[in-house]
Amino acid sequence: MGVHRIGEKELDLKKVGQLLYSFDQLELSDPAKNRIETCRHYLDQILEAPSKPTFYGINTGFGALCNTKIEEDKLEEVQYNLLRSHASGTGGLVPKEIVKLMMLFKIQSLAMGHSGVQMSTVERLIKFYNQGVIPEVFQQGSLGASGDLAPLAHMCLPLIGEGYVYLDNKRITAKALHDKLGIEPVKLKSKEGLALINGTQFMSAYGIYILLKAYHLSDWADLISAFSLEAFNARVEPFNELTHKIRPHIGQIVTAHHLRHLLKDGNLRLRKKNHVQDPYSFRCIPQVHGASKFFIDQAAGIFLTEINSVTDNPNIFPMEGSILSGGNFHGQILSMALDQLAIALAELGSISERRVFKLVSGHRGLPAFLTKEPGLQSGLMISQYTAAGIVSQNKQYCTPASVDTIDSSNGQEDHVSMGANAATKCNKVLENLETLLGIELLNAMQALDFREDIQLSDKMSKIKNEYREIVKFIEKDKMLSEEIVKSVEFIKMNRYEIAPPMPRDTRQNPKMN
Repeated sequence: MGVHRIGEKELDLKKVGQLLYSFDQLELSDPAKNRIETCRHYLDQILEAPSKPTFYGINTGFGALCNTKIEEDKLEEVQYNLLRSHASGTGGLVPKEIVKLMMLFKIQSLAMGHSGVQMSTVERLIKFYNQGVIPEVFQQGSLGASGDLAPLAHMCLPLIGEGYVYLDNKRITAKALHDKLGIEPVKLKSKEGLALINGTQFMSAYGIYILLKAYHLSDWADLISAFSLEAFNARVEPFNELTHKIRPHIGQIVTAHHLRHLLKDGNLRLRKKNHVQDPYSFRCIPQVHGASKFFIDQAAGIFLTEINSVTDNPNIFPMEGSILSGGNFHGQILSMALDQLAIALAELGSISERRVFKLVSGHRGLPAFLTKEPGLQSGLMISQYTAAGIVSQNKQYCTPASVDTIDSSNGQEDHVSMGANAATKCNKVLENLETLLGIELLNAMQALDFREDIQLSDKMSKIKNEYREIVKFIEKDKMLSEEIVKSVEFIKMNRYEIAPPMPRDTRQNPKMN
């Protein structure tokens, strides 16, 4: 179990992945402590001065109530009311891994020292994180502007002893949690409630979670397509380095590099071909997979900037002597990135389904629907139906959320990003992509076993043998849903080096930072 010191350096995808899937603990670095204390001290001085300026959310109401002055003796009470009233989420529960990321990113943002929170508040969030406390957060309720208000209110309500949490996978009240840990609820001071619920941590957590999986699935898409190329007896000329040097999109170059490496020690190029060209779903793998790679990288750059930013409002600048009300909570850039990311993931699934269609169609010497007795047996026929239905659903999920807005807070918040909706639907596209790749892997492996003249590379042969330990050749018709689930789990649980790394512009590849 390691320790990560918040505030020593920026978070990157490698570090976030390590924290997400480990029991590593958090603690504040000395610079972070200094920033937090300096900011809170400055705010207290301002509020204790004889002449008190009016600052949004500090000594006023919120949203459309921004012009309502709050009396000095009510500044703390209004922060409690804010958390309670904004905990208005509904729908399904946010996955626990994503809530864990929400907590991490909120701590990271508060530790930058522009939010005016108490040290004790940040340390309590860290204590919850380190103890494995997962607040109950709902998927619906955020408009993706003014921050992810409802989800963050649910996440932070347990700090004051209200709401529900999960501890050791058991749902308990926040009060019961405090009793179990032997602690008292946090005593909020001015502005703290607003600092806790203002921010983009719901959208950011979904985005980073999706990206961590997207890189994994992007590699698997290349690997599975190599098995399909072998099974379909495709031509290897489309992956020649010369072709991609004259159209040097980075994702395209990397995908072609992956395929050349995976196929080079097999006998695909030597096997007899009666066709001059392959369908686009085989011939254009570098161009299609590469486009998705590019936009995955682009989204990663956006989200890495976001999780290392301050996104609440107003922001306090002790060194400059300013308290400024702005709009860093607005999630437009995240919403647009999530919409584009959903399209990138959907296209990996779309071309995968097209390859499945070709594999089961009885071409290139393969039996119809990859069964020994077509007609008597339906084989893998309906697995392609399933894939087609999922691809269609992904197209529906790819309708952009970022172009929508609905007036809220009596017109004060008149343009919102709908980034929370972009986040949850992008996650559904990701889950669908896992299934689509599992279906292609199932079909490609089945097709390979019908070819006697195949010699795979050592790497691909090893993976095929490992797969066959889990998913057997389908001799006769059976319930395919179980085989699809096993195939998907194989993808989830296994990581392989696709090819040796090649020089890449790391500005376009946050994965390598």
